[in-house]
Amino acid sequence: MPKFSFVIPCYRSENTITTVVEEIKSEMAAKRPGDSYEIVLVNDCSPDGVWDVIEKLAETENNVIGINLAKNFGQHSALLAGYGKCSGEYVVSLDDDGQAPLDSLNDLIAKLEEGYDVVYAYYHEIKQNLFRRFGSWMAGLMGKFMLDPPKDMKGSSFYVARGFVIREMCNYKNAFPYLLGLVLRTTRKIAWVETNHRSRLQGTSGYSFVRLLGLWLNGFTAFSVKPLRLSTFLGFFFAFLGFAFSILVVVRRLLGLTTVDGWSTIIALILIIGGLILMMLGLIGEYIGRIYICINDSPQYVIKEIKGSLPKEDSL
Repeated sequence: MPKFSFVIPCYRSENTITTVVEEIKSEMAAKRPGDSYEIVLVNDCSPDGVWDVIEKLAETENNVIGINLAKNFGQHSALLAGYGKCSGEYVVSLDDDGQAPLDSLNDLIAKLEEGYDVVYAYYHEIKQNLFRRFGSWMAGLMGKFMLDPPKDMKGSSFYVARGFVIREMCNYKNAFPYLLGLVLRTTRKIAWVETNHRSRLQGTSGYSFVRLLGLWLNGFTAFSVKPLRLSTFLGFFFAFLGFAFSILVVVRRLLGLTTVDGWSTIIALILIIGGLILMMLGLIGEYIGRIYICINDSPQYVIKEIKGSLPKEDSL
């Protein structure tokens, strides 16, 4: 069994993934020469030639495993596909764009060996475009509100976790995974190490607004009922306002005070309350729809083929 497993989801990275693999090899040879490791590369049905590159790496490197997914399932599903086939005592997750500072890997491992179960790299300055920074900020905000993480928790897509955490995450079989939610339901012994974020080797992020929206929906529909509780709170709040306003109208009538008919105010209130009702109905529909898809056993991912040699026990 290797000491380390590096799991990398690949999408539009035919020109960068070889560089990332070579850097992993260099770092391990220089800083952890006595530790065995494997590199699991998951092709998330990328439209470029990254699978051809992965196949060549798996043929020439005896510790590289390539996984080819049948269609594009998304980054989190691709990572879970890789987790299901890795076997390391420690599992390192990182992106395929070269932005993860692998020279900080020893710092993350040292923190993990202090007794933590998961250690994230934290970037004080994120080298992404404005849209992606906004997406990361929204994801962090949503995580804090919906998932109740440890106080002041910082995170990124570059982290190291103990094998038992990864095994427990792989037990989640539903079609809408959200990795932070899976981590938080497994352990609260989480730490983070500040390090520098690099610029991308090439290209731009594969996350569009629609993809980010889908990821956020996965987070708060699969691992939190707080949105439903919020709708209940808003229902009570507006019911209370309506009741209080009714009492005010009755009191003014009894005191002989005139009341001014305000059609514009009434219409505005109807629109606001109607909009909130429709929004909450849509949210409830989102929950019900995802429950329906999960009941139908929609796959989290489908592996088309695997290249490279897996250990005898081919999963954690």
